[in-house]
Amino acid sequence: QVQLVESGGGLVQPGGSLRLSCAASGSPFNSYPMRWYRQAPGKERDFVAYISNAGGTRNYADSVKGRFTISRDNAKNTVYLQMDNLKPEDTAIYYCKTLSSWGQGTQVTVSS
Repeated sequence: QVQLVESGGGLVQPGGSLRLSCAASGSPFNSYPMRWYRQAPGKERDFVAYISNAGGTRNYADSVKGRFTISRDNAKNTVYLQMDNLKPEDTAIYYCKTLSSWGQGTQVTVSS
């Protein structure tokens, strides 16, 4: 079982940036791919980004393509989500996921 802990959320103005982190423990980190999801109030949880176990393959939801970048540091057992040019519609709780494990989420609010 993998344990995941997200951090880095907060309040940011439109056009600003945040970097989310997700620290993993409990299983060899470089053995599995990682994903970020988000859930806005009253909406379903949606896919945001994917990175393969070695980092060679990355995929993004159309809504964040060109603004968000997923990366990972296998030596630190951590996956990141760099979010630039944030928009109010990016406001959500952001979760990392791997295999069947989810983190607890971190709140991102984009507002002036």
